Amino acid sequence: MARILSFGMRLILASASPRRAELLRAAGYTFEVRTADVDEAVLPGESPRDYVVRLAAEKASAVHTQMNATGVLIIGADTTVVVDDEILVKPADEADAERMLRRMSGRSHRVLTGVSVRGGQRQVTAADETAVFMRPLTEEDVRWYVDSGEGRDKAGGYAIQGLASRFIPRIEGSYSNVVGLPVALVAQLMVEVGGNAGR
Repeated sequence: MARILSFGMRLILASASPRRAELLRAAGYTFEVRTADVDEAVLPGESPRDYVVRLAAEKASAVHTQMNATGVLIIGADTTVVVDDEILVKPADEADAERMLRRMSGRSHRVLTGVSVRGGQRQVTAADETAVFMRPLTEEDVRWYVDSGEGRDKAGGYAIQGLASRFIPRIEGSYSNVVGLPVALVAQLMVEVGGNAGR
C-alpha cells in the first residue's frame, strides 16, 4: 500500500525522471509529478555541490510557483557526476559519452545529488555524495555501451542500474543516490519541513 503523508499534504515530485519516480514509489510514497524548465548551465566558479543544490532548489521553487497551492510538499532533485572536479552532465553526443566513460575507466568518481524539499514558505536543501568505482574499460566496452543508448540522457553518460552495472564492482555510499534520488535524505528533509512521513 502506497504511503500518504500523515500531515495531510500532497507530495509532488518536481522531476520528469522515471528513475526518481521509481525510487520514490518503491519507498512507498504516493505522489504527483510536475516539471519545470530550469536552466541547467553551470555558473562560473560554481562547485559541484553548490550546482546540484541550486538546481534542486530552483526546480522545487519553480513548481511551487506554478501550482500556487497550499498543502503541498515539493521535492526537487538534481544529480551530477564529478571527475577531478569536472562536472559531467548529460553527454552532448556519442563522442562526448565516449569521452566521459574513458575519463571514469579504471578509477573512482563521485556522484552528487542535490535535494530540496519545499512546503509553503519553508524550504530545506542538502546534498548526498557516493563514490563509484569503475573497472578499466576496453575500447570495445566503451563502444558497446555507447551504442546501447542507455546513457544518452544520464549525467556522466551511464546508468548504474542497467547495462553499466557490469562495469562497477563497488560503491561507497547510497546506491539510490547514484540512480538519482537519495531516498533516506529525502525522507529526512520531509520531516524537517513538514512533519513525519506516513507509514
